[in-house]
Amino acid sequence: MFVSLNWLKNYVDINHLPPDELAEKITKSGIEVEGIEYIADDSSNVVVGYVKQCEKHPNADKLNLCQVDVGEEDLQIICGAPNIKQGQKVAVAKPGAVLPGNFKIKKAKLRGVESRGMICSLQELGIEEKFVPKEFADGIFVFPENAEIGADASQLLNLDDAVLELGLTPNRSDALSMLGVAYETAAILDQPLQLPDESVEFTAELTEDYIDVRVEAPDLNPYYGAFVIKDIEVKPSPLWIRNYLIAAGIRPINNVVDITNYVLLEYGQPLHAFDYDQFGSKEIVVRRAYDNESIVTLDGQERELSAEHLVITNGQQPTALAGVMGGADAEVSESTTTVLLEAAYFSPVAVRKSSRDHGLRSESSTRYEKGIDPDRVKRAGIRACQLLSEYAGGKVLTGPVAFDQLDRSEAKVEITTSNINDRLGTAITDQEIAGILRRLNFHFEEKNSGFVVSIPTRRGDITIFEDMVEEVARIYGYDNLPYTLPQGASQAGGLTDRQTLKREVKHYMEGAGLMEAITYSLTSKERAEMLTSPEISEKAAGSIRLSMPMSEEHSNLRLSILPELLASLSYNLARKQPNLAYYEMGTVFVSTVGENVTKQPQEVLRLAAAVTGDWLAYPWQQEKKQVDFFVVKGIAEGLFDKLGVHVEYKQAKLDGMHPGRTAQLLSNGTSIGFIGQIHPTVQNDFDLKDTYVFDIDLEKLLETIHVEPSFSKIPRYPSISRDIALMVEEGLHAGDIKKTIEAAGGPLVKDVQVFDVYQGEHLPAGRKSIAFNLLYLDPEKTLKDEEVESSYQEILSAVKEAHGAELRG
Repeated sequence: MFVSLNWLKNYVDINHLPPDELAEKITKSGIEVEGIEYIADDSSNVVVGYVKQCEKHPNADKLNLCQVDVGEEDLQIICGAPNIKQGQKVAVAKPGAVLPGNFKIKKAKLRGVESRGMICSLQELGIEEKFVPKEFADGIFVFPENAEIGADASQLLNLDDAVLELGLTPNRSDALSMLGVAYETAAILDQPLQLPDESVEFTAELTEDYIDVRVEAPDLNPYYGAFVIKDIEVKPSPLWIRNYLIAAGIRPINNVVDITNYVLLEYGQPLHAFDYDQFGSKEIVVRRAYDNESIVTLDGQERELSAEHLVITNGQQPTALAGVMGGADAEVSESTTTVLLEAAYFSPVAVRKSSRDHGLRSESSTRYEKGIDPDRVKRAGIRACQLLSEYAGGKVLTGPVAFDQLDRSEAKVEITTSNINDRLGTAITDQEIAGILRRLNFHFEEKNSGFVVSIPTRRGDITIFEDMVEEVARIYGYDNLPYTLPQGASQAGGLTDRQTLKREVKHYMEGAGLMEAITYSLTSKERAEMLTSPEISEKAAGSIRLSMPMSEEHSNLRLSILPELLASLSYNLARKQPNLAYYEMGTVFVSTVGENVTKQPQEVLRLAAAVTGDWLAYPWQQEKKQVDFFVVKGIAEGLFDKLGVHVEYKQAKLDGMHPGRTAQLLSNGTSIGFIGQIHPTVQNDFDLKDTYVFDIDLEKLLETIHVEPSFSKIPRYPSISRDIALMVEEGLHAGDIKKTIEAAGGPLVKDVQVFDVYQGEHLPAGRKSIAFNLLYLDPEKTLKDEEVESSYQEILSAVKEAHGAELRG
C-alpha cells in the first residue's frame, strides 16, 4: 500500500512530523514501513505561467516563440512541445531554476533568438512517464484555468509529496485504504480524525425507475448497490485527484474512472462504473457463470467462464467478472452521459477463484480477497456519487437500488485491566486502557472492572481477547513494555553430537573442493526412482506420489538425491560451466513394502556427490587431471577415514550406473551406498559428459560413529618402507590381496597401498602384476632388518597360499 502524506494530511494533522519520524512511529506500532519515496527530486523556481502569445520561431519550423506571464514579469521562452498554445497555463522553470537531476536553467539563444526559461513537461519535473496522463505524454503539462499565475508549480503538482510504502500482513486489510491508515495514524499520534464529507444532493428521479437488482448467488454476493448518475460530462479529473492517484501509483484516465479509483483507495471499497446506455438492460442479475460462457473484459481478452466464477449480467450476457474486471461492452467512454455505478460486497473466495483462473490481479481483487469493510460499501458509493456530481456535473438519482443481506454486526470482546497487565507484565490503569480504546475509535462499555469493546467492522482481524491485548500493547508502545532477564538455572547452547558430525561432514566435503547444492525433494516419478542405492531398492515400495501435486515435475518424493543433482550439473553445464563438483546432504523418503499407505514415510539422511569435467587444471604448466573413478573414491575414502569408519568396496551392477566402473559400499557387511560412473545412456539423457557420483547412507554412519575425542601420538621411532610386486591371475582383485597382506603383516604393517598395476609384455597371458607399498612401524622401538624381513616372508607365503601369487622377478 502506497500512502501519500499530502493526501493523509486531509484526515490527520501530521504537519509537525518529518516523513522518516512518522514512518518510524508507524513501524513501531506494528505495520512495517518498507520505504519512503518522493514523488520527484527537489526543484526550485518553477511557477505557473500564462502563455500570452505563441508564434512560430522565425528560424525553425518546429519551435515556437512564446511570451509567458509568470506573475512578476513576462518571459520570452522558446518551446518545441507540439501541444503549446496561446492562452494555456503551464509550468515554467525561470532562469536560475534547478530541475530534478540537478538540471540548471539559464538564459540561452536558440537559432539566434533569446530564450529565458523553459516550459516543462511532467517528465522534466520528475514524474515517471508511466503515470503521466496520455494527453500530456508527448508534450508540456497544461494547468486548469483556475490555476493562479505565479503560484508554486511544485505544490500544485504535488511534487513535494512523500509516499510511504507499507508492508501489510494479510490480517491488516483495513490499512489497504487511506481511511484505514488515517485511523491508524490518528491512534498512534493521539490526533483527532477528520472523515470525508459524504453528503450528496439527490434529484427527484428514482434509481429504481432506471434499474432493478437481482442476486441469484447471495452466498457470494450478500450486498449489491446500484446508483445512477445522469448528465455526466467525461473530462479530465481535477488536479488534486490526479496528483493523489499518481502518488498511489495509478495513472489518471478521466474523471469518472479516476473518481472510482480515488474512492477505492480512500475507502478500500472497489467500485465499478458502467455506461448505462450501453448496458443493454434495465436489470442487473448477479449469478454464477454458466459452463463454457465467455466475456470480453476491459483489456480486450475473451475469457472462458465456469460455474465457479461470479458474474454481473444484464439479465442475458455477462458485463463484468465480479470483483475482478469489467466487460468491454459497457465501458465508460468520452461519449458516456449516464453512469451506472456498482458498489458491492463479493465473497473473497469467489474473487480469488476468478482472479487466479484468469491471471488477473488488480487493486480491486486484492481488496476483495483480503476482506473489505461491510460498513463502507454503501458509503463508498455515496462518496463517489458526491464527487461525480461535483467534478463531472452529474445528477444523482435517489437511491440506490440494493440487494442487502450483508451482516454489519460488530464483534464484542471483553477485556479486564488485570488480565492485560498479567499478559504484558505492565501496570496500565483503567484510564490508560480507556484512552487507548478512544484513540483506536473503538466504542466500549466499562463493566465489572473491565471493558466490553465493540469492534468496528473495519477491523475484522480482531475477534478474541488476545487480539485486544495486541492492540493495547502496540498503542501503549512496545518500547514501554518492561523487560526482565531470564531467572533460574541456565545453560549455554551448543550443537548435539549429530549436528556436530553433520557439520564436520560438510566442512570435509567443501574442503575437498565440492560445492553444496540444495535440490527439490519433489521430482517426477521417473526421476524419483532413478539411481537408488541397493539398500533402498530392497525395502522401498516405490516412490510416494502426492495426492494433489502442483505439477508432474514435482509430483513424487525422491528415493535418491542424485537425479536432481545431475539436473543441476546439466543446467550449469549448458551455461558454459564445464568443471563442476557438487554435494548434497539431504533426506530421501522410504515407504517399505506392506506399510499402510497413510503412514508417513521414513526420512533417511543421505550424502550424495556428483563430479564432472577437470578435477585439477594448471594452464601455465599445461597440466590437467580429469575426474575419474579414483578421484571420487578418494573423496569418499577421505570422509570415511575422518569419521573412523572401515568401508569395503565390492564391484556391482546397478541400474543407471556404468557396469564396469561401479562399486557397492559395505560397512560391517551391510550396504551403505554405492560409488561409480553414471551410465553413458543416462549421461546422454542429462546432456552430461563423463560424470562420477557416490551416494552414502549417512543416517547409518552417524548412528555408529562415536564422537569422543581421540588422538595418536607422533611416532618417536623411524618407519621402514618396502615394495612388493606380485604376479597374480588377471581376474583377482587388488583389495582381496591387500586384506591378506594386512592380516599376515600383523601389527607391524601400518599401511598398505597399491601403486602400480601392469599387464602385457614379459608377463604370461592371463596374468597381471600388482605392486604394493608396505609401511612398517613399531611405536615402542626401532625395527631391525631381521624383523621386517621375517614379516615380509610371511606375507609372501600368505599371498602365495591364498591367491597363488608369485613374487615378480
